[in-house]
Amino acid sequence: MSENSTESPVSGRVPLTATRAVSVFGISVVGFMTANLVPVMIVALTGGPGLSVTAAGTLMTASLLACAASCLATSRWTARGGRYVVARAGLLLTALGFGAAALAPSVPVVVAGVVLGGLGAGGAVSAGGAALGALRDPDRASGINGFVNRGVVSVVLLAIPLLGAGTGSAFGLLAGLALAALLTTGWLPERPAPVAPPADGSSSTSFSSVRTGGPARTTTSAGLGLLLCFALWALSEDSLWAVAATMGAEQARLDETGMGLVLSLSTLGGLLATAAVGLLGPRLGRTVPLAVVLVAGGALKLLAGTVTDPGWYMVVVIAWNTLYAAAFVYVVAVAAALDASGRWSAPLLGIYLVGSAFAPVFGTAVSAAAGYTALGVVLAGMTFALLIPFLAVSRVSVRTEAAARQVPGTGFPQAAIV
Repeated sequence: MSENSTESPVSGRVPLTATRAVSVFGISVVGFMTANLVPVMIVALTGGPGLSVTAAGTLMTASLLACAASCLATSRWTARGGRYVVARAGLLLTALGFGAAALAPSVPVVVAGVVLGGLGAGGAVSAGGAALGALRDPDRASGINGFVNRGVVSVVLLAIPLLGAGTGSAFGLLAGLALAALLTTGWLPERPAPVAPPADGSSSTSFSSVRTGGPARTTTSAGLGLLLCFALWALSEDSLWAVAATMGAEQARLDETGMGLVLSLSTLGGLLATAAVGLLGPRLGRTVPLAVVLVAGGALKLLAGTVTDPGWYMVVVIAWNTLYAAAFVYVVAVAAALDASGRWSAPLLGIYLVGSAFAPVFGTAVSAAAGYTALGVVLAGMTFALLIPFLAVSRVSVRTEAAARQVPGTGFPQAAIV
């Protein structure tokens, strides 16, 4: 029997339990891992199958776009109650696609497997994102989700070279993780149901009434605005990361060892940032910390385009990466808080992948045409321009969550969220 069958008849957001954590975070991590393993997968594809670097990069771009497309195509379904079907079908397709890429010697099979694996991963991302909206304390849940993602990816990136950086390890390990996550889909929290009106006929704000009339239009506008801003923010963030190595080498004389250290310490910084958000949760608030990390992140992008000392370049990029992880978590929390059904948190990572897919082209084109300093100015300007709409949507999410928290039986914590 599914854990969800034990919920009370008056349902709402549910507390984070061990089984829900394993399911929601595990499925989300597996779904989004394709994006995190792109560099390793490109190396694997140029090895066994013998693809060129350009062909391997093009294939991974196709896989990421397939992931984004399936995430967006299924997000409405997962928000309305189809998350179990989408999660199971997506994880199974991920396992089959990447499993075929890991084991088949045929290049056409590998190509088809990588694209199909991306399609399946998008379904997992959608289901995990929708389920995240059903959990209490969106800030805390999103922080833990980000921490788990960073931690698992770090372990996988360490394990793949030890197993041999070929298709068998790069794609086979992800296929195995998808099968493991498939076993946990029954623990996903269900879509919160509307709260019934009081039996005595007294007036009360129900969960569904929070989303009707004017409030519903405001929330919908905020959700759409959040998705648009997140795509542009992803473009600005990943554009810097795409040229970070070449910019460090040409501008700051940073060697490969230094860049490897930047990657390692950036991962550690991201772990610390997401852990802080997960542990402190609503005590930090949401809007003010988001404003701080966005402003500081934009300033660091500006600095990255001007720093010429290798040591200071490393410090700037590591600090920027750390703040990026915190900002990412807060935006996910905003999406989850806007609607407990997962209407906005389900498509969020798919939208991110859309922006991320075009980042390498954008970053290299701007830096080649105008230089790294101009790139820093452009990327910082994008961040500062997105600051106001991000904060406005965050405030809407706070009000929406606070309104729903006033409804008896919705499962919201009573502490106010600032």
